[in-house]
Amino acid sequence: MTEQSPSETPETPESPASPGSAGAAALLGEAMTKSGLLWIDVPDDRTWPAWHVWDEGAALVVSGPGEQPLPWLPPEVRLVLRSKDTGGRLLTVRAHTNVLEPGSPQWERATELLRASRLNAVDDCLTRWAAECTVSALVPFDSPVESPGAYAAGDHRRPPARTTATTTSWRPWHLGGRGEERVVRRALHREEKAARKAAKERAKMRKKRRRRGGRWTEL
Repeated sequence: MTEQSPSETPETPESPASPGSAGAAALLGEAMTKSGLLWIDVPDDRTWPAWHVWDEGAALVVSGPGEQPLPWLPPEVRLVLRSKDTGGRLLTVRAHTNVLEPGSPQWERATELLRASRLNAVDDCLTRWAAECTVSALVPFDSPVESPGAYAAGDHRRPPARTTATTTSWRPWHLGGRGEERVVRRALHREEKAARKAAKERAKMRKKRRRRGGRWTEL
């Protein structure tokens, strides 16, 4: 998640209770509303992608059975936001994690917004979320950790996350076969072609011997 930085540097934060200056706050709101995807950097874990809904200064996320997988989030996390235009890293901000209690006014409002943005829902989301899932509000605070003109030197690359997904028992079908399969198949085809050619040559030699009246011997 890298992006070439503009030349300007971030302004001095005005208030520790807000995400930096007015310009940074506007950039944060724009990034949150334009892109429905962010990354949650969990301490001593990894960075988790999550779809969210931005509402009045908080990123609302839902996780659990039937929803996106997320670990139990600590009281403070970092949010990595992308540029909608380039897909590269735009902002990194610190955020407080607030787990919303099912049935509370905050939970009711958050779930209504999340349900409106939830794709391919096939059941009663609200009932399932109340019983099995966790709805959290991630509230950014303080000045951005990274912003245009003030990115960290590292590229934020991480090794792929461990997964139980595998194709050892079944491999997707490829038109014309996979590369190694094509090599083996072509080698067999060449051997069969050479064997047929040799058989034809032997048949020709037998016919010539018979016409000449010579004694036929197997080559």
